[in-house]
Amino acid sequence: MEIKVVQDAKSIESDILVVNKFEDENTTNELANKYAVEQDNFKGKFGETYLLPTYGQEVYRKVLVLGLGKRNEFNPNKMREAVAKAIKKCVQMEAKKVAFSLDGIEFDYSEQFTMGAFIADYTFDKYKSEKKEKVQEVYVQANADIVKKAEKIAAAMTFARNLANEPAQFATPTELANIACDLGLDTKIYNKDECERMGMGAFLAVSRGSAQEPKFIHMKYQVDNPKKKIAIIGKGITFDSGGLDIKPPSSMLTMKDDMSAAACVLGVMSILREFHPQVEVHGIIAACENMPGCSAYKPGDILTAMNGKTIEVDNTDAEGRLTLADALCYACELGVDEVIDLATLTGACMVALGTNAAGIMGNDENFVKTLIDTAERNGERYWELPLWEEYFDSLKSDIADMKNTGARWGGASIAGVFLQKFVKDVKWAHIDIAGTAFLDKPQKEFIKGATGAGVRTLLHYILEQ
Repeated sequence: MEIKVVQDAKSIESDILVVNKFEDENTTNELANKYAVEQDNFKGKFGETYLLPTYGQEVYRKVLVLGLGKRNEFNPNKMREAVAKAIKKCVQMEAKKVAFSLDGIEFDYSEQFTMGAFIADYTFDKYKSEKKEKVQEVYVQANADIVKKAEKIAAAMTFARNLANEPAQFATPTELANIACDLGLDTKIYNKDECERMGMGAFLAVSRGSAQEPKFIHMKYQVDNPKKKIAIIGKGITFDSGGLDIKPPSSMLTMKDDMSAAACVLGVMSILREFHPQVEVHGIIAACENMPGCSAYKPGDILTAMNGKTIEVDNTDAEGRLTLADALCYACELGVDEVIDLATLTGACMVALGTNAAGIMGNDENFVKTLIDTAERNGERYWELPLWEEYFDSLKSDIADMKNTGARWGGASIAGVFLQKFVKDVKWAHIDIAGTAFLDKPQKEFIKGATGAGVRTLLHYILEQ
């Protein structure tokens, strides 16, 4: 898809002209007012659409009336969702050229328009023999510079969505490492022996049952005299069988998505050089599979993390926090100011928040609040969960410093408290995207599958420093 900024979308020869309608108001299009509003009483409730032909009377073949709901309730996030609705309708109509004539909107919609169009136009059809037709050109009156910026962010989301949608046979730890090396950044890939020398006993334990070699990935975006140094860590379990505490078959079907956070980090790092932020950014992924092979780690094993803390394995299906433990230790030794980790970490977070919000927790109130606000402005929702020390009671072990799992109740916070034990001398935030990273059915502007969770928020946060 290509978005073209024009002065008058109504003058563009197109397959469909999209016009907007607020409730209790007319549109600026005579055909829409005559047939949709007056004859068929189209109300313009949010997300409703009405399609009518022009029978050759206009340069556009059809008019699509897009309901925006009540004017006083309309906002940039609803703008993105509405545009996505229109684009999906245009795809159904096999339209190639679509023009948007948007009137009466009281804020600059350039970025959210662009994001909505690209999110809605996404399909993952790499392995299909027949490809669906897509919208090729979109015309709109907007701010060209903002559109270009949003296109880059949308491209990073597409990058992450494609990678998270890939089957595990493709998106192996080695493939993630190869992708990282191709981004043109200062990148170091640590193999198994190097990780052993660094003392990454928790990360390496998870990888033991797989024939796939683990890869610890460190990408670095550098500038002279950076305003801030940030490390972003993405859980990189490229397939999670549960290990010896094996998952039931139905729970394993989408476990290719357990590297969605790693895909997010790769997506963010893939586009940073085009934005030139004056921030040093480290992208870190501890990539491996969690499989029940003959060398798999076992319940009752004692692991030693990079910082010397010992962990009793209570459940091999709580593997993500083990890989993140060593990644957090590593990140905290880089001299960064802030560390943000993302992970499809706990089903408990999905139980608490569903698929509409990610859980967030951290050791600095202002830092966490800033990330929540950044997410909200850019179409994602984060909800803060507590990190009370009492949660650690259920992680206590008789023979080690801690266990890797605790009580069933408060599971997302318990996992956060576990991770906090591996954070030292930096501001830190943990974002649990278990519910938002991969959808089992369409939701708002997204189709079923990977969403690129975290990409928009992290990129905006970095660019706003």
